[in-house]
Amino acid sequence: MTSVLPVRLPDPAAREATVVARTPAPRTRRSLAADLRALGVRDGDVLLVHTALSALGWVAGREQAVILALLDAVGPTGTIVVPTQTGTNSDPSEWQAPSVPVEWWDVIRAEAPGYDPDRTPTDGMGWLPESLRTWPGAVRSSHPQTSFAALGARAASLLARHDLDCRFGDRSPLGALAAAGARVLLLGAGYDACTAFHLGEARSAGAPRERLACAVLDADGERRWTDYVDQVADERDFAALGAAWEAAGEVTAGEVGSARATIFELDAAARFAESWIPAHRPGWTTT
Repeated sequence: MTSVLPVRLPDPAAREATVVARTPAPRTRRSLAADLRALGVRDGDVLLVHTALSALGWVAGREQAVILALLDAVGPTGTIVVPTQTGTNSDPSEWQAPSVPVEWWDVIRAEAPGYDPDRTPTDGMGWLPESLRTWPGAVRSSHPQTSFAALGARAASLLARHDLDCRFGDRSPLGALAAAGARVLLLGAGYDACTAFHLGEARSAGAPRERLACAVLDADGERRWTDYVDQVADERDFAALGAAWEAAGEVTAGEVGSARATIFELDAAARFAESWIPAHRPGWTTT
């Protein structure tokens, strides 16, 4: 019999101590809002935000303080948007990290709850998106796998449409954000997390398509398993794409707390990705 070694999880206290040790002074709602303003965040901004919370340093109030700082920076006419994806609402035959036994697949397909914007938690997105989606007044889009949540003056209109067969294209909140002149804000997060590049991917020539499946709730609240076809979404080369995008000179960089932060126009980044991806992915056409 092959022995299975126990998985050693990080010690939360040790992780917290590491963050404290590299933070010269507590980060606060006020200090983070000031840093965001210095970076270039303006009143009325619509921001698609990706955050690595620990990169900011030790924050008094954690994700709550960061969300409040973001709202302070954009003001009452601004809007904050975050991805609130639920990737495990998918066909178990595709799972790899980890996989599950084949004999479980039919049970999962038959029994997994349908996506409910109000109740379904985010999956692997971090503390801040999960906190924002439950914030009073937050709006969440309808896609059962790749939803977004928003707070602010334009939240409802920006997230109103999210077609099942358009995870990241122009019939998704990303398309609405691009049309609204939104900007992307990366707070300690890398370009591999930049969902704006998926909009360019969806628009690009030669984008292959794939069949997907998930559990949904119909108009009567009945749960059902459904499948659909959409363009491939693949972020494995987004770090290289992001480096090329930053080298193009349309990115403003600075520090927010202890984190390196970047801010840039969402539609411009998507248009850059739209041409870069076909030229750098084998098998994609460039015409």
